Amino acid sequence: MSGVTDAPFRRLARRFGASLTVTEMVASDRLAAGDEEAFERAACDADGGIYGVQLAGCQTNWLGEAARIAEGQGASFIDINMGCPAKRVVGGYAGSALMRDLDLALTLIESVIAAVSIPVSVKMRLGWDHATLNAADLAHRAEAAGAVFVSVHGRTRCQFYTGTADWGAIAPVKAAVAIPVFANGDIRSAAEAHTALKLSGGDGVLIGRSAVGRPWLLGEIAAALNGRTYTPPCVTERLDAARAQLSGSLDCYGPRKGLLNFRKHLAAYIGHEGVARDTISALCRIDVPDELDAAMRRAWPVAAALDRAA
Repeated sequence: MSGVTDAPFRRLARRFGASLTVTEMVASDRLAAGDEEAFERAACDADGGIYGVQLAGCQTNWLGEAARIAEGQGASFIDINMGCPAKRVVGGYAGSALMRDLDLALTLIESVIAAVSIPVSVKMRLGWDHATLNAADLAHRAEAAGAVFVSVHGRTRCQFYTGTADWGAIAPVKAAVAIPVFANGDIRSAAEAHTALKLSGGDGVLIGRSAVGRPWLLGEIAAALNGRTYTPPCVTERLDAARAQLSGSLDCYGPRKGLLNFRKHLAAYIGHEGVARDTISALCRIDVPDELDAAMRRAWPVAAALDRAA
């Protein structure tokens, strides 16, 4: 997710047991042109985990070159974004806009596969709208071109994030291809993951927004789907995770940008702990890293109580 699944977040997700992670969406033309922020988003994860670089674009030359750069930086696979509903992405004929032109989508997939030696996957939605539910057709074309898996968000582009993801509507995609199909959208727990797989017939799930502030959620769901025991982090471990992400964000981006990037995660972390909104707002206004770290400890409900008891 753009602005969210950065390197510090991905490292934490893998530490807690995520099977694989995918970068923020990277604009292929900016990466190919040498843009510093694009390189930052696509940078190799230093811990050696399996990670994909998600590329967006609508021109074969930029997508191919960006894919080569990502491979050179150590990406495990390339994921082509044909599902983003954002107006600025769709307005540039990228993301889910490509579901309105499957011939162009296929050309782009073929160009990326020809450019790299690592696996290529495709992320999509059910279709542009409910009158054109063509994800199965796009998945079939992607498979024929050589894509190794596809992932499908259970909404159309026109739905954005309204309503509820329709996992059952992913089933026709699974029936159309032999490659793995991953279900995505509104999966917030192991129970919902099981239901999503049952309704979609999919081979696995991808977790997005639900993991913000809960990087352990991916490992928890992976363990449940594979019949493994998983011990969720206790309150002090959850606090330590938030502090580790703050530290990682500062190391990655520097004090100013690091704090800005961390704030969206902080609101989610501490929101899951039941902290009042005014306290969250106050924390997000602190612009000195050490002060924020200390304030987080004071605000974390059970951790603060344990400190007082000690």
